[in-house]
Amino acid sequence: MLEDARAVIARLVEVQQDDVIFTSGATESNALAILGVVRALRLAAGLGTPGRNNMHVLYLPSAHASIVENMRVLEEEGIAIEPLPIKDSRVDVVALATLIRKETVLVSMDAVCGETGVVWNTREVAETLHHWKVKLSKQSESGKLNSPVSGILLHVDASQAPLTEKISRAHFDADLLTFDASKVSAARGCGALVVHRTIDIVPLYKGGGQERGVRPGSEAPELAQSFAASLACAVKKRESFRVSAERARARLIRRIIRAIPDVLVNEGRVQVPNILNLSFPGRDTDYLVALLDEEGFAVSTRSACETDSDEGSRAVLALTSDADRARSTLRISWGPVVGACELTRFSKALARAVAFVDKSNRG
Repeated sequence: MLEDARAVIARLVEVQQDDVIFTSGATESNALAILGVVRALRLAAGLGTPGRNNMHVLYLPSAHASIVENMRVLEEEGIAIEPLPIKDSRVDVVALATLIRKETVLVSMDAVCGETGVVWNTREVAETLHHWKVKLSKQSESGKLNSPVSGILLHVDASQAPLTEKISRAHFDADLLTFDASKVSAARGCGALVVHRTIDIVPLYKGGGQERGVRPGSEAPELAQSFAASLACAVKKRESFRVSAERARARLIRRIIRAIPDVLVNEGRVQVPNILNLSFPGRDTDYLVALLDEEGFAVSTRSACETDSDEGSRAVLALTSDADRARSTLRISWGPVVGACELTRFSKALARAVAFVDKSNRG
């Protein structure tokens, strides 16, 4: 069951079967990609003591907490970290080219922002990294560099991509890819890190030899099988769902803007259609979430992994640079099983909830 599931995922992502490492989910996959790769590079360079190295890592500041927080772990271990520059809801690759150093070893970002639905330009980032390697290689050949040149690895968290985007490794042009079962199915507790065997990774902990020894511990074949089947279904239905979601999104936005004053849409130039992020300046969106929950609708103000934050949505802040906008967000998303009538009922419930909050504020 486990190997059949691995084969299915490998075929969908267009990689070799042993490139797929099963994990407990995207958080573990991201930690393994970030900490495992950098620690392996540090050991290979003979720099095993924290603080005795000058490695440099770049990351997308709007990415999931499992990327951002593990960057802070690297920083505590003496690695220089730096956020990727954002311009017009894209990674600014012109500015990126000025940030890359010969010590840069890894760039980590997501393919689709889970909070805003922005689709990031991973291929442009990969192309920039490739050009930098070519430039350094020429300098090395000419004797201007004393050390050999290695490439900068690109890690992409593609957890939010499968419902509407292609998921092959070539599509993202990434060296490491993260996927999560809960983003395509009701299954929780299973994910995958896609990484070629030639990329060294230090395991986060020791144990048995499961998953190439990179992720020790007993696997969950049933979860892996469910994950693979759901991922295959998402890929098969991707185009039809995207078309229907684009129509549904346009209708939903029109209804909300007509019914609710002073609402802002937080989106990028390229967007997945089934994630809609709105800001309601001056309103308590945590209260809106509670009111909508009573109506039978599950929405959120930001990532479930950051619900204790008082700063609002870090993703919206990175996208808009507007703190008030980031503190008043509401994230709405839906999958293939949600129909037009349910979205219509939701828009009416949202209008009633906002009107109630506005009335309470006036009172």
